[in-house]
Parts: sequence; structure tokens; C-alpha cells
Amino acid sequence: MAEKTRYSDEELNEFRDIIIEKLNKARTEYDELRAAITNADGNDVTDTSPTFKVLEEGASTLSKEEAGRLAQRQMKFIQNLQSALIRIENKTYGICRETGKLIPKERLRAVPHATLSIEAKNGRVK
Repeated sequence: MAEKTRYSDEELNEFRDIIIEKLNKARTEYDELRAAITNADGNDVTDTSPTFKVLEEGASTLSKEEAGRLAQRQMKFIQNLQSALIRIENKTYGICRETGKLIPKERLRAVPHATLSIEAKNGRVK
């Protein structure tokens, strides 16, 4: 029997559902991070006493910087998931970009935007 070169349409649909679910969750988290950065909830230090204001402003700045880094990372994750959806449409999803072999389903279920098999990622491809 010949080695399978791509996932079936049924399998691709299963992966599409997983990716869409993760994408929706990632977008929600991204929106929450953006709200934290822009202080959209209106919870500011303006209503605190002057003694604590300086400390809170410093903590707030650090918190916003961290939220910014997390939002940037989340956006990259969203872009990777969107790219995975495009690969599903092109029927190239799940094919290792180094070896050309199928990435195991277990890996794709855990990391649905993966483009490398574990062997390729660890540099063991010969």
C-alpha cells in the first residue's frame, strides 16, 4: 500500500473545526488584551489617593507593557491559525515543509498550526 501523501477531506474538516475553535478563543483573548492596554474598562488610578498613585502608575505601565507583549504574541498565533486554514483550503495542511511527509494527527491536534514534524523541528531530518 502506498504511503498517504495528504489528509482526506473528512480529516481536513476535523482539523478545520479544531482550528476555528482555537481561532475564536484566540481572538477573544486578543480583544481582552487590547482592552487592557487601552484601558477600555475605564478602571484608572485617577480615583486613588496621591500616596498610592505613583506606585499604581508604575504597576499599570508594567502591566500594559506585558499585555502588549502578550497581545503581539496572540496576534502571531492568530495569523498562524489563519495560515493553517489556508493550507486546509489548498489541501496542503498537515504536510511537513521539510520532509514532505504527513505530520502525525496527534501533533496537529495539539498544535494545529504546525508546519514541521517533530523530527524536522528537532533537526533530525537527514
